[in-house]
Amino acid sequence: MSKAFTRESDAGGNEDDRAAEETAHAQPVGVKNYITPSGLQRLTDERRFLLTRERRAVTAVVAWAAGNGDRSENADYQYGKRRLREIDRRIRFLTKRIDAAEVVDPEAPRGGRAAARVFFGATVRYANAAGTERTVSVVGLDEVDLDRDHISWMSPLARALMKSGPGDRVVLHAPGMTEKLQILEVRYKRISVEPFSEPPGAEAAPKTRPRTGG
Repeated sequence: MSKAFTRESDAGGNEDDRAAEETAHAQPVGVKNYITPSGLQRLTDERRFLLTRERRAVTAVVAWAAGNGDRSENADYQYGKRRLREIDRRIRFLTKRIDAAEVVDPEAPRGGRAAARVFFGATVRYANAAGTERTVSVVGLDEVDLDRDHISWMSPLARALMKSGPGDRVVLHAPGMTEKLQILEVRYKRISVEPFSEPPGAEAAPKTRPRTGG
């Protein structure tokens, strides 16, 4: 998210990057938008920040810049208008994701075979043919974080793991590769999604005052 708040000459490029990211996260028609409670909270917190703080701050900058000469040559005004368009598009995207969200709590009790089978919200430990182990958590499109081994439930790996249980062997078919995996453990526990944090480059962020001599 931080790139969207970088106030540089390539702000237009950042806007294109955000549009590309949202397109990549677009939900296929007819497919439910599964998400964990903490993932939904992050989307909600970001939308609240944009609506109640960032948009107001940028609007104030635009209003101030509008009174400073020729708008066509006013960098502050042009940047502000572009930033407002970016914010509004992001708010619309977040609203659609939140409205379509179907929350699945990984910690909710599961009975019978479902408690030991891979479904949305599962944390799975598996090994490849070489014996290398890896643990992943199956999350929603908006929660993917490869640094935390959080994978989308629509990814090739998650699809290969789905409905399997400890001891099962599955085959991962991914672009350019095929790999055999063995399921070692399936657990359902809280999945810690990185919370939304206020980007340091945001217009609404507290401004650092320059030091004075003395």
